[in-house]
Amino acid sequence: MDVIYSLIPGMMFFGVLFVIVLVWAVKKGQYEDMEGSANRILLDDDDELLRDPDQAKNESADKK
Repeated sequence: MDVIYSLIPGMMFFGVLFVIVLVWAVKKGQYEDMEGSANRILLDDDDELLRDPDQAKNESADKK
């Protein structure tokens, strides 16, 4: 029973800490554009090849 008296305040502390971190993250805009970063990862490599097709041909020729 003595353990419960120490666990309850400890869990309340972590609960309040979690809420504070969540509010901070929302205010800083961490959850604003969740799909943009995921799409940017998939599209970054192709953009460089489309900008300069001659360079892409030279790089593919160098690899052979």
